[in-house]
Amino acid sequence: QGCTQKYIVKNYFYYYLFKFSAAMGEEIFYITFLPFTYWNIDHSVSRRMIIVWSIVMYIGQVSKDILKWPRPLSPPVVKLEMRTNAEYGMPSTHAMAATAISFSFFIATMNQYKYPLELGLVAAFVLSTLVCLSRLYTGMHTVLDVIGGALISAVLLVLLYPAWDTIDHLLLTSPFCPLFSIVVPLVLCYNYPKLDYYSPTRGDTTMILGATAGATVGFWLNHQYAASAYAGQSVQPGFPLTTSTVVFVLARFFVGILVVLLTRWLMKSVVLGLLGYRYKFPLGDLAARRRLEVEVPYKFVTYSSVGFVATVIVPLLHELLGLL
Repeated sequence: QGCTQKYIVKNYFYYYLFKFSAAMGEEIFYITFLPFTYWNIDHSVSRRMIIVWSIVMYIGQVSKDILKWPRPLSPPVVKLEMRTNAEYGMPSTHAMAATAISFSFFIATMNQYKYPLELGLVAAFVLSTLVCLSRLYTGMHTVLDVIGGALISAVLLVLLYPAWDTIDHLLLTSPFCPLFSIVVPLVLCYNYPKLDYYSPTRGDTTMILGATAGATVGFWLNHQYAASAYAGQSVQPGFPLTTSTVVFVLARFFVGILVVLLTRWLMKSVVLGLLGYRYKFPLGDLAARRRLEVEVPYKFVTYSSVGFVATVIVPLLHELLGLL
Protein backbone atom coordinates (compact mmCIF):
# COMPACT_ATOMS: atom_id res chain seq x y z
CA GLN A 1 0.00 0.00 0.00
CA GLY A 2 2.96 2.31 0.43
CA CYS A 3 4.24 1.94 -3.16
CA THR A 4 3.49 4.39 -5.94
CA GLN A 5 2.14 3.07 -9.23
CA LYS A 6 3.54 4.37 -12.47
CA TYR A 7 1.05 5.84 -14.88
CA ILE A 8 0.94 7.84 -18.09
CA VAL A 9 -1.28 10.92 -18.35
CA LYS A 10 -3.13 10.84 -21.67
CA ASN A 11 -5.58 13.68 -21.08
CA TYR A 12 -4.03 16.62 -19.25
CA PHE A 13 -7.32 18.53 -19.14
CA TYR A 14 -9.04 15.85 -17.07
CA TYR A 15 -5.89 15.23 -15.06
CA TYR A 16 -5.49 18.83 -13.88
CA LEU A 17 -9.24 19.45 -13.63
CA PHE A 18 -9.74 16.56 -11.22
CA LYS A 19 -6.48 17.07 -9.34
CA PHE A 20 -7.58 20.66 -8.73
CA SER A 21 -11.11 19.53 -7.85
CA ALA A 22 -9.71 17.03 -5.34
CA ALA A 23 -7.88 19.90 -3.61
CA MET A 24 -11.28 21.47 -2.87
CA GLY A 25 -11.77 18.79 -0.22
CA GLU A 26 -8.42 19.35 1.49
CA GLU A 27 -6.80 21.71 3.98
CA ILE A 28 -5.54 24.16 1.34
CA PHE A 29 -9.16 24.87 0.35
CA TYR A 30 -10.54 25.06 3.89
CA ILE A 31 -7.81 27.39 5.10
CA THR A 32 -8.38 29.81 2.21
CA PHE A 33 -12.07 29.71 1.23
CA LEU A 34 -13.68 29.62 4.68
CA PRO A 35 -11.69 32.63 6.01
CA PHE A 36 -12.27 34.42 2.68
CA THR A 37 -16.04 34.27 3.22
CA TYR A 38 -15.62 35.69 6.71
CA TRP A 39 -13.36 38.55 5.64
CA ASN A 40 -15.07 39.47 2.38
CA ILE A 41 -18.63 38.20 2.08
CA ASP A 42 -20.74 37.84 5.21
CA HIS A 43 -20.11 36.77 8.80
CA SER A 44 -23.41 34.93 9.19
CA VAL A 45 -22.79 32.94 6.01
CA SER A 46 -19.31 32.01 7.18
CA ARG A 47 -20.52 30.94 10.63
CA ARG A 48 -23.15 28.64 9.19
CA MET A 49 -20.74 27.09 6.71
CA ILE A 50 -18.10 26.41 9.36
CA ILE A 51 -20.54 24.80 11.79
CA VAL A 52 -22.13 22.62 9.10
CA TRP A 53 -18.69 21.68 7.74
CA SER A 54 -17.35 20.62 11.15
CA ILE A 55 -20.40 18.51 12.05
CA VAL A 56 -20.53 16.84 8.63
CA MET A 57 -16.80 16.13 8.60
CA TYR A 58 -16.73 14.70 12.14
CA ILE A 59 -19.58 12.31 11.35
CA GLY A 60 -17.93 11.34 8.06
CA GLN A 61 -14.50 10.69 9.58
CA VAL A 62 -15.89 8.66 12.47
CA SER A 63 -18.12 6.68 10.10
CA LYS A 64 -15.07 5.63 8.09
CA ASP A 65 -13.33 4.15 11.10
CA ILE A 66 -16.47 2.45 12.36
CA LEU A 67 -17.54 0.92 9.03
CA LYS A 68 -13.95 0.06 7.95
CA TRP A 69 -14.81 -0.38 4.29
CA PRO A 70 -11.61 -0.66 2.23
CA ARG A 71 -10.64 1.68 -0.56
CA PRO A 72 -10.54 0.40 -4.16
CA LEU A 73 -7.88 -2.25 -4.79
CA SER A 74 -4.78 -1.15 -6.66
CA PRO A 75 -4.33 -2.75 -9.16
CA PRO A 76 -6.61 -2.68 -11.08
CA VAL A 77 -7.28 0.92 -9.94
CA VAL A 78 -4.45 3.41 -10.41
CA LYS A 79 -4.18 5.70 -7.38
CA LEU A 80 -3.00 9.24 -7.98
CA GLU A 81 -2.82 10.06 -4.26
CA MET A 82 -1.05 8.30 -1.43
CA ARG A 83 -1.52 10.41 1.73
CA THR A 84 -5.10 9.30 2.42
CA ASN A 85 -4.59 5.73 1.19
CA ALA A 86 -4.28 4.50 4.79
CA GLU A 87 -7.82 5.69 5.52
CA TYR A 88 -10.91 3.62 4.97
CA GLY A 89 -13.20 4.50 2.08
CA MET A 90 -16.86 4.70 3.06
CA PRO A 91 -18.10 7.45 3.08
CA SER A 92 -16.04 9.83 0.96
CA THR A 93 -15.40 12.84 3.18
CA HIS A 94 -14.31 14.82 0.12
CA ALA A 95 -17.82 14.29 -1.27
CA MET A 96 -19.33 15.16 2.10
CA ALA A 97 -17.30 18.36 2.49
CA ALA A 98 -17.94 19.51 -1.07
CA THR A 99 -21.67 18.93 -0.76
CA ALA A 100 -21.88 20.57 2.67
CA ILE A 101 -19.83 23.66 1.80
CA SER A 102 -21.26 24.35 -1.66
CA PHE A 103 -24.92 23.86 -0.71
CA SER A 104 -24.69 25.53 2.72
CA PHE A 105 -23.13 28.55 0.97
CA PHE A 106 -25.98 28.55 -1.55
CA ILE A 107 -28.69 28.19 1.11
CA ALA A 108 -27.14 30.84 3.37
CA THR A 109 -26.79 33.41 0.59
CA MET A 110 -29.90 32.87 -1.51
CA ASN A 111 -32.05 35.12 0.69
CA GLN A 112 -29.34 37.72 1.34
CA TYR A 113 -28.06 38.50 -2.16
CA LYS A 114 -29.85 39.09 -5.42
CA TYR A 115 -28.75 36.50 -7.95
CA PRO A 116 -30.61 33.90 -10.04
CA LEU A 117 -31.40 30.98 -7.74
CA GLU A 118 -31.03 28.58 -10.65
CA LEU A 119 -27.48 29.82 -11.21
CA GLY A 120 -26.57 29.35 -7.55
CA LEU A 121 -28.06 25.87 -7.49
CA VAL A 122 -26.25 24.84 -10.66
CA ALA A 123 -22.95 26.24 -9.33
CA ALA A 124 -23.30 24.30 -6.06
CA PHE A 125 -24.19 21.13 -7.95
CA VAL A 126 -21.30 21.48 -10.43
CA LEU A 127 -18.69 22.20 -7.76
CA SER A 128 -19.76 19.29 -5.56
CA THR A 129 -19.99 16.98 -8.58
CA LEU A 130 -16.46 17.88 -9.71
CA VAL A 131 -15.09 16.98 -6.29
CA CYS A 132 -17.05 13.72 -6.26
CA LEU A 133 -15.80 12.77 -9.74
CA SER A 134 -12.24 13.64 -8.73
CA ARG A 135 -12.35 10.90 -6.08
CA LEU A 136 -13.20 8.37 -8.76
CA TYR A 137 -10.62 9.72 -11.21
CA THR A 138 -7.81 9.65 -8.63
CA GLY A 139 -8.74 6.08 -7.68
CA MET A 140 -9.40 6.89 -4.03
CA HIS A 141 -13.07 5.89 -3.79
CA THR A 142 -15.70 3.66 -5.30
CA VAL A 143 -18.92 5.02 -6.77
CA LEU A 144 -20.74 3.80 -3.65
CA ASP A 145 -18.33 5.71 -1.37
CA VAL A 146 -18.98 8.94 -3.24
CA ILE A 147 -22.76 8.54 -3.49
CA GLY A 148 -22.91 7.56 0.18
CA GLY A 149 -20.86 10.61 1.22
CA ALA A 150 -22.97 13.03 -0.81
CA LEU A 151 -26.24 11.55 0.46
CA ILE A 152 -25.15 11.60 4.11
CA SER A 153 -24.09 15.21 3.74
CA ALA A 154 -27.39 16.13 2.09
CA VAL A 155 -29.39 14.45 4.87
CA LEU A 156 -27.35 16.26 7.54
CA LEU A 157 -27.93 19.58 5.77
CA VAL A 158 -31.68 18.97 5.75
CA LEU A 159 -31.62 18.06 9.45
CA LEU A 160 -29.41 20.99 10.47
CA TYR A 161 -31.10 23.71 8.42
CA PRO A 162 -34.12 24.24 10.75
CA ALA A 163 -31.71 24.71 13.67
CA TRP A 164 -29.29 27.10 11.90
CA ASP A 165 -30.62 30.27 13.47
CA THR A 166 -30.88 28.73 16.94
CA ILE A 167 -27.32 27.36 16.83
CA ASP A 168 -26.01 30.65 15.50
CA HIS A 169 -27.81 32.62 18.24
CA LEU A 170 -26.40 30.35 20.97
CA LEU A 171 -22.88 30.61 19.54
CA LEU A 172 -23.03 34.38 19.74
CA THR A 173 -24.91 34.94 22.98
CA SER A 174 -24.48 32.00 25.36
CA PRO A 175 -21.98 32.65 28.18
CA PHE A 176 -21.07 28.96 28.00
CA CYS A 177 -20.08 29.11 24.30
CA PRO A 178 -16.28 29.45 24.79
CA LEU A 179 -16.15 26.57 27.30
CA PHE A 180 -18.45 24.37 25.21
CA SER A 181 -16.52 25.16 22.00
CA ILE A 182 -13.24 23.98 23.53
CA VAL A 183 -14.25 21.12 25.84
CA VAL A 184 -16.63 19.21 23.55
CA PRO A 185 -14.25 19.03 20.53
CA LEU A 186 -11.36 18.00 22.81
CA VAL A 187 -13.44 15.20 24.34
CA LEU A 188 -14.43 14.02 20.87
CA CYS A 189 -10.80 14.06 19.70
CA TYR A 190 -9.46 12.15 22.69
CA ASN A 191 -12.25 9.57 22.37
CA TYR A 192 -11.91 9.07 18.63
CA PRO A 193 -12.43 5.44 17.49
CA LYS A 194 -9.19 3.43 17.81
CA LEU A 195 -7.71 1.50 14.90
CA ASP A 196 -5.16 -1.33 14.76
CA TYR A 197 -2.83 0.88 12.70
CA TYR A 198 -2.23 4.59 12.26
CA SER A 199 -4.63 6.49 10.01
CA PRO A 200 -4.68 10.25 9.25
CA THR A 201 -8.39 10.42 10.10
CA ARG A 202 -7.91 11.25 13.80
CA GLY A 203 -5.37 13.96 13.01
CA ASP A 204 -7.52 15.46 10.26
CA THR A 205 -10.58 15.40 12.51
CA THR A 206 -8.61 17.14 15.27
CA MET A 207 -7.56 19.84 12.81
CA ILE A 208 -11.16 20.44 11.73
CA LEU A 209 -12.58 20.49 15.25
CA GLY A 210 -9.69 22.63 16.49
CA ALA A 211 -10.16 25.23 13.76
CA THR A 212 -13.91 25.29 14.45
CA ALA A 213 -13.32 25.65 18.19
CA GLY A 214 -11.02 28.64 17.69
CA ALA A 215 -13.38 30.22 15.18
CA THR A 216 -16.47 29.84 17.38
CA VAL A 217 -14.67 31.41 20.33
CA GLY A 218 -13.76 34.24 17.96
CA PHE A 219 -17.37 34.60 16.82
CA TRP A 220 -18.48 34.88 20.45
CA LEU A 221 -15.81 37.42 21.39
CA ASN A 222 -16.56 39.58 18.35
CA HIS A 223 -20.26 39.61 19.16
CA GLN A 224 -19.72 40.34 22.85
CA TYR A 225 -17.03 43.01 22.60
CA ALA A 226 -16.75 44.23 19.01
CA ALA A 227 -20.21 43.90 17.51
CA SER A 228 -20.16 47.33 15.90
CA ALA A 229 -16.85 46.67 14.18
CA TYR A 230 -17.74 43.17 13.02
CA ALA A 231 -21.42 43.31 12.23
CA GLY A 232 -20.70 41.84 8.81
CA GLN A 233 -21.84 44.69 6.62
CA SER A 234 -18.48 46.47 6.88
CA VAL A 235 -16.61 43.58 5.33
CA GLN A 236 -18.97 42.79 2.47
CA PRO A 237 -17.85 43.69 -1.02
CA GLY A 238 -20.08 46.08 -2.88
CA PHE A 239 -22.37 44.91 -5.67
CA PRO A 240 -21.84 45.42 -8.49
CA LEU A 241 -18.13 44.93 -7.96
CA THR A 242 -15.93 47.91 -8.76
CA THR A 243 -12.18 48.03 -9.25
CA SER A 244 -11.64 49.56 -5.81
CA THR A 245 -13.82 46.87 -4.22
CA VAL A 246 -11.81 44.10 -5.90
CA VAL A 247 -8.58 45.68 -4.67
CA PHE A 248 -9.91 45.79 -1.09
CA VAL A 249 -11.15 42.20 -1.32
CA LEU A 250 -7.76 40.97 -2.56
CA ALA A 251 -5.89 43.06 0.01
CA ARG A 252 -8.00 41.68 2.85
CA PHE A 253 -7.49 38.15 1.59
CA PHE A 254 -3.71 38.31 1.11
CA VAL A 255 -3.10 40.10 4.40
CA GLY A 256 -5.35 37.62 6.19
CA ILE A 257 -3.94 34.48 4.62
CA LEU A 258 -0.39 35.61 5.34
CA VAL A 259 -1.23 36.07 9.02
CA VAL A 260 -3.05 32.72 9.12
CA LEU A 261 -0.15 30.82 7.55
CA LEU A 262 2.35 32.49 9.85
CA THR A 263 0.18 31.56 12.83
CA ARG A 264 0.00 27.94 11.71
CA TRP A 265 3.77 27.74 11.24
CA LEU A 266 4.54 29.44 14.54
CA MET A 267 2.09 27.40 16.62
CA LYS A 268 3.22 24.13 15.04
CA SER A 269 6.82 24.92 15.97
CA VAL A 270 6.03 26.07 19.51
CA VAL A 271 3.56 23.32 20.43
CA LEU A 272 5.66 20.53 18.92
CA GLY A 273 8.71 21.89 20.69
CA LEU A 274 6.92 21.90 24.05
CA LEU A 275 5.48 18.42 23.51
CA GLY A 276 8.87 17.13 22.36
CA TYR A 277 10.41 18.47 25.57
CA ARG A 278 7.58 17.00 27.67
CA TYR A 279 7.63 13.51 26.12
CA LYS A 280 11.35 13.41 25.22
CA PHE A 281 11.26 12.92 21.44
CA PRO A 282 13.02 14.73 18.57
CA LEU A 283 10.83 16.92 16.35
CA GLY A 284 11.55 14.72 13.33
CA ASP A 285 10.20 11.58 15.03
CA LEU A 286 7.07 10.91 12.97
CA ALA A 287 6.02 7.91 15.06
CA ALA A 288 6.05 10.02 18.25
CA ARG A 289 4.03 12.78 16.60
CA ARG A 290 1.34 10.21 15.77
CA ARG A 291 0.81 9.19 19.41
CA LEU A 292 -2.52 10.24 20.91
CA GLU A 293 -0.99 12.32 23.69
CA VAL A 294 1.03 14.27 21.11
CA GLU A 295 -1.11 14.43 17.97
CA VAL A 296 -4.32 15.67 19.59
CA PRO A 297 -2.90 18.61 21.60
CA TYR A 298 -0.43 19.52 18.85
CA LYS A 299 -3.07 19.75 16.11
CA PHE A 300 -5.88 21.04 18.29
CA VAL A 301 -3.89 23.94 19.74
CA THR A 302 -2.34 24.78 16.36
CA TYR A 303 -5.59 24.91 14.42
CA SER A 304 -7.70 26.44 17.18
CA SER A 305 -5.13 29.25 17.13
CA VAL A 306 -5.58 29.50 13.37
CA GLY A 307 -9.37 29.72 13.74
CA PHE A 308 -9.13 32.33 16.48
CA VAL A 309 -6.61 34.47 14.59
CA ALA A 310 -8.69 34.32 11.39
CA THR A 311 -11.84 35.55 13.14
CA VAL A 312 -10.42 38.02 15.69
CA ILE A 313 -6.86 39.15 14.97
CA VAL A 314 -7.11 39.41 11.18
CA PRO A 315 -10.26 41.63 11.23
CA LEU A 316 -8.53 43.86 13.80
CA LEU A 317 -5.55 44.10 11.47
CA HIS A 318 -7.87 44.89 8.55
CA GLU A 319 -9.40 47.71 10.57
CA LEU A 320 -5.96 49.00 11.57
CA LEU A 321 -4.82 49.04 7.94
CA GLY A 322 -8.02 50.73 6.75
CA LEU A 323 -9.16 47.72 4.70
CA LEU A 324 -12.71 47.49 6.09
